[in-house]
Amino acid sequence: MKNSVIIKSFPNGLSLYLDETMPFDRLLDEIAVKFKESAQFFRDARMGISFEGRKLTEEEERTVLDVISDNSSLNIICVIGKDDETNQNFIRALQQLEFHQHELENMGQFYKGTLKDGQMLETENSIIVMGDIYPGACIISKKDIIVLGGLYGQAYAGGGGLDGHFVVALEMSPEKLKIGEFKYKLSEKQSKWSIKPKIQPKIAYVKDGRVVMEAITKELLNALPV
Repeated sequence: MKNSVIIKSFPNGLSLYLDETMPFDRLLDEIAVKFKESAQFFRDARMGISFEGRKLTEEEERTVLDVISDNSSLNIICVIGKDDETNQNFIRALQQLEFHQHELENMGQFYKGTLKDGQMLETENSIIVMGDIYPGACIISKKDIIVLGGLYGQAYAGGGGLDGHFVVALEMSPEKLKIGEFKYKLSEKQSKWSIKPKIQPKIAYVKDGRVVMEAITKELLNALPV
């Protein structure tokens, strides 16, 4: 009899294989048992997770994450996909953002989902978005914005005249971007929404009175104001 739930670990991530034929309630029981048995191994690690073998709805994903949380001390940061290059970039972004993680958790919030055309998300705090910001959508934060996905819409960080903040995205191709009182000047050669650029986590921040956009490095993050 094959295992209905299989956990595979890789650096900063988990792959969870789920049997597609087992009733969902029974599958949840199996997940609970697996993570109880593995609780001491994973302890309170911070990881991304991907689901294999069975297609889950967003509600089912949330239920599975709740079961994992109830039966272990794992801190699941995001749900990642099957594409190897995308997974590696998610992992690299998580590793490189570790410098600011405690500050964001203490004063910020998480949003899991995609913002579509016409939708707006506004907050007084720093925010980590686990999804995409589509063209026509807008995200506003008085502090920092981190998008574990693609930023293709509008982003406004550091409101109230503050300029010591930043915007990070796994894929950075915004319609409009502003940090404090400074606007990012979009390049005419910038890729269109229909032409997906090579995945490259980037950060936008204020330098010498203008918004600059660069590839993420630990050295760069260490140089940013905390």
